[in-house]
Amino acid sequence: MDFTVALAQIKPKLGCLAENLIIVESAIDRAIAEHADMIVFPELAITGYFLRDLVPDVALTLNAPEILRLKELSRHIAIAVGFVEVSDDYRFFNSAIYLDGGEIRHIHRKVYLPTYGLFDEQRYLARGERFRAFDTRFGRIGMLICEDMWHLSAPYILAMDGATTILCLSSSPGRGISGDESLGSTVAWQKLTSTTAMFLNSRVFYCNRVGFEDGVNFWGGSEVVAPSGTVTKRARLFDEDLIFAPVDGGELRRERIFSPMMRDESFPITMKELQRIEKERDC
Repeated sequence: MDFTVALAQIKPKLGCLAENLIIVESAIDRAIAEHADMIVFPELAITGYFLRDLVPDVALTLNAPEILRLKELSRHIAIAVGFVEVSDDYRFFNSAIYLDGGEIRHIHRKVYLPTYGLFDEQRYLARGERFRAFDTRFGRIGMLICEDMWHLSAPYILAMDGATTILCLSSSPGRGISGDESLGSTVAWQKLTSTTAMFLNSRVFYCNRVGFEDGVNFWGGSEVVAPSGTVTKRARLFDEDLIFAPVDGGELRRERIFSPMMRDESFPITMKELQRIEKERDC
């Protein structure tokens, strides 16, 4: 089916749930007014990123008033947004929630928690333990959170689970300089999203945040990538932005006929070889 996706490249305030929810709701209202069918926000959009000891203070249960409000808003538009989730046994997760029709349709808990360089997630957060695609009115979707995307197995698993659209919610800071003096992290992410879409014959909706935290600048550059790997819409660098992209349902069909990578993928061979490698490592 054809639909319109909005990417909300916002600037959350660290630890300020109430203010961030106002920012989120404002973007949702604008997207509804523009007749978008889905809106995607960045990683930890409701809380800010460098939380550290603030994690327990901003964590939400799935029946928290803030989540209930998002459920109500999802009666008008599908919403994907990042937050800190607290489980019944008081573990804290970097989570992404997908809501539509007034209901929670899926929750993804970030599996790969970076703890290198300027990142320190594993010290404060628990790991997610699965990658699952899920059915929506837009087809089958999978969600990843930032670092997850850099592990090839993650989007591959989602694609093998039937996902034709991958949502990646991100809080990527600016790091490094490329050979042509472009921002290194920008160039790397653009290569990654395009290559992932092309090899998996899947759409990629990448939403990154902007703004400063602890002296670190988040670069934005959110983008909608077609199954061919072509970028159909890209947000500004470093500035808040709300972009809209029409999604051509027929493009997915055409690309999978023209370049049938997923049709020809051999799941049995992949499983057999991975099991062999696992056994050999255990020896």
